[in-house]
Order: sequence, then structure tokens, then C-alpha cells
Amino acid sequence: MDDEGATFSRTRRPAKPLDRTRLEELAVAYVARFATSAGKLKTYLNRKLRERGFAQGEDPDVDGLIERFVARGYVDDEAYGRAKAADLTARGYGARRVEANLRAAGIADDVRGSLAPGEAEKRQAALVLARKRGFGPFARPRDLGPDERHKLKEKRLAAMLRAGHDFEHARRVIEARTMEELEEWVAQARDEEE
Repeated sequence: MDDEGATFSRTRRPAKPLDRTRLEELAVAYVARFATSAGKLKTYLNRKLRERGFAQGEDPDVDGLIERFVARGYVDDEAYGRAKAADLTARGYGARRVEANLRAAGIADDVRGSLAPGEAEKRQAALVLARKRGFGPFARPRDLGPDERHKLKEKRLAAMLRAGHDFEHARRVIEARTMEELEEWVAQARDEEE
């Protein structure tokens, strides 16, 4: 076998096991770079410990480290959750998808409940998704037969459901005839919340 074209690669030295100081440095670097929750920080630190191990004779005390970061204000689950929920609804995701993302980030049940979007936000998110994806009154006209129209409607309805919208909102958006009808629907929910 001819090895002339082979490239030489360096073998990586295994990383040194972490000690308390290095673990805290990793945590500080992570929270400085990313907005995060306590649950996501814990997942990150545990992954680093699995990858590199921990120095002999020491206890990593990840939970204690995270508690100190929360006490210092480096990690704020409510602020993170509020920003994440606002971002997802602004991008057109529904309440179920928002809740699932916050749960995956390790946000506590009571905080998730307080951050759930209201009716007006849910409707606005459905409108945003419809506009972005060309559903309902935002769809380009197509010359389709009744069966094809029905299949396309079902596909669009399924896409709205996957995005986390409830069935009634998705159906309302897909069946809307005009943009004004949907905007009025959103405005009505805003008026009711005031």
C-alpha cells in the first residue's frame, strides 16, 4: 500500500481531568458567552466532567457551583425563560412549542407557567407563522382540484400543529379568507386582555 498521499495527523493528548478551579472557569466562560438556565449549565458541566473526568480525591459539587452562580445573578432562569419565550413566539411558534423548549432548558414548572403566552400572543404567533409560511390568506393562488386543496389544507394544518399551535388557532388561520380578518382576530384578543 502506497502511503505517499497520506497526511499525518497529530494524535491528541487526552485532556487533563478537571479540578474545582478549572470547572468554575469553564462555567464562567459558558455563562459569559451564552444566555443560559441553571438546567442547561448543569448539563454542560456534567458533559465536561464525563469527557474529561475529575481530579482524584475531589468532589465536583456541580449543584453547589450552580447555586452560587444563581445567587450571584450569573444565571437567571426567569429572565432566560422570558427571553426564550418571547423569541419563539416572535418567530411564530405556539404555546406548546414554547413550553417544550423551556422544559428542555430545565426551567421549573412554576416559572414555565408564568411565562406561558397569553391569548393575544398565541394568536399573533399563529399569524406570524401563517405569513412566514404562506398559509391561509397569505397563500399564493394555485389552480388545484378539490382533493388537492383538501390535502394541502391538511398539510398546512399539520405544520401549524407541529409548530405548537392549538387546533382551533391553526384551523382559524388556515381557513381565514383575508389578512384583515386575521388581524382583527388578533386585535380582538388584545382588547379582551386589557
